Amino acid sequence: MEITAQLVKELRERSGAGMMECKKALTQNDGDIEVAIEWLRKQGLAKADKKASRVAAEGRVVLAQDAGKAALVEVNSETDFVAKDANFIAFADEVARSALSSGANDVDALKTAKTADGNTTEEGRQALIAKIGENIQIRRMVRVDSSNNVGAYVHGGRIGVLIELKGGSAELARGIAMHVAAMNPPYISAQHVPADFIAKEKEIELAKMSEKDKAKPAEILEKIIGGKVNKIINENTLTGQPYVLDMDESVGNVLKKAGAEVISMHRLAVGEGIEKPVGDDFATEVMKQAGLA
Repeated sequence: MEITAQLVKELRERSGAGMMECKKALTQNDGDIEVAIEWLRKQGLAKADKKASRVAAEGRVVLAQDAGKAALVEVNSETDFVAKDANFIAFADEVARSALSSGANDVDALKTAKTADGNTTEEGRQALIAKIGENIQIRRMVRVDSSNNVGAYVHGGRIGVLIELKGGSAELARGIAMHVAAMNPPYISAQHVPADFIAKEKEIELAKMSEKDKAKPAEILEKIIGGKVNKIINENTLTGQPYVLDMDESVGNVLKKAGAEVISMHRLAVGEGIEKPVGDDFATEVMKQAGLA
């Protein structure tokens, strides 16, 4: 069967694959467009499997929200260049919308969720790998589904925060989300700080004290160390930190005045916790792939 330009164009529009890949798919399958689509999908799966071991530590954090429902998803790529690609951005946004609409609570469930084109997010991921040529991963997601105020904030596609706030207002919830994006407190309040964290900080503060101070009466020593540890706790808790939108007030005071309480706090930052390989810079890597280095 003759592989016409119109047939290639139709396959490109339906599959999203490149022109040469579409022509090859049609040639391999006697111009049968339905079989060619299946062939392309299989090729995409093969490429996805081949690239799966490559480190993907760049990407985007994307948000979908509808009143008290919100979902944050981290979608990773190998390079920042691809993270800014229009195809990658469109895919990531579609994944976030699927996360919200499907009710998925984890990545495994999200992978089977359908997107607007009728495919699953996993099928979309494989197709994107075939098109872009990099390892793409849907790494993490968090969601809040609540009758409370839900604040969401994404900073530059790199950091995303969800806050569930009992009382207060939607505006305050968003403000607190902005604070968490900027200050990254590990804990909500002092009552959320683990006992072993406090014990370790007390041990460190005691070790830093002079022998003269260590010789003071136990109750005085405990008060001195307690004061230092309380300062550290404030630095590491949302409620203890100065509010970024009003540095004269702590977040705790702002919440108290509004009659509000933070119920949950989620923060995702692109690539956090992923060990990036130390190797050639981007220019050297391009030269290697071009056979010039």
